Amino acid sequence: MGSALLGGLLDAGWDADGLAVAEVDSERRRELEREFPKVRVVPSPAWAVADADVVVVAVKPGDVAASLQAAEASLRSDTLVLSIAAGVKIATLEALAPGRPVVRAMPNTPALVRLGASAIAPGRHASDLHLDLAARLLGAVGIVVRVDESALDAVTGLSGSGPAYFFLVAEAMIEAGVLVGLPRDVSERLVEQTLLGSATLLAQRDDGPEALRAAVTSPGGTTAAGLRELESARLRAAILDAVGAATRRSRELGESK
Repeated sequence: MGSALLGGLLDAGWDADGLAVAEVDSERRRELEREFPKVRVVPSPAWAVADADVVVVAVKPGDVAASLQAAEASLRSDTLVLSIAAGVKIATLEALAPGRPVVRAMPNTPALVRLGASAIAPGRHASDLHLDLAARLLGAVGIVVRVDESALDAVTGLSGSGPAYFFLVAEAMIEAGVLVGLPRDVSERLVEQTLLGSATLLAQRDDGPEALRAAVTSPGGTTAAGLRELESARLRAAILDAVGAATRRSRELGESK
């Protein structure tokens, strides 16, 4: 996710000379140097954060404490700490970077293709200006919404885990196409474009999903027959249950950190 954000910032016109990446793993560091040749890549968090206006914490949750502890002495008192580490609470981040403004974010994997959905929540010392800056950064890889931290578990259950639900539906549709006689490559192309086109239509129209579904459903037609089977299989209820389960699990994981 960190490299996706870095690529998005560069694509959006941010100056490579003003960006730096800390990566302790030497092999990964070489990969980043090859991928982003104009960006300074260093082995120590302390080297990367000196004089930084914003520090993005894009490490595994278990590595957050060590990373911020290594960087803390080099952080300016007004440096914004923007964390995209899943499940790490604002209180923990503020304890590791005392006095600094903190914004916690929950992005999702479509950020890799600049179509991500991120939610941000402010800490005690974060002002509207800090939230605006965080939104500008994450806006390089998709849309950004603002929520209270208490809502981030629900965001995780919905848009954080949502791509996996979507990919499962895509898998099932491709298999269904093969089952009714289509070659697999044809089924894959049709499903990919159908899902892409439908999502784009939903995003660009004000009708909402219910109206769009009704518009393609003729009484007694093929779509109505298919939808009847999906409702009989409780697809709607299964999605509600999935988002609820993912939200509860996110809350449990956050409480254990």
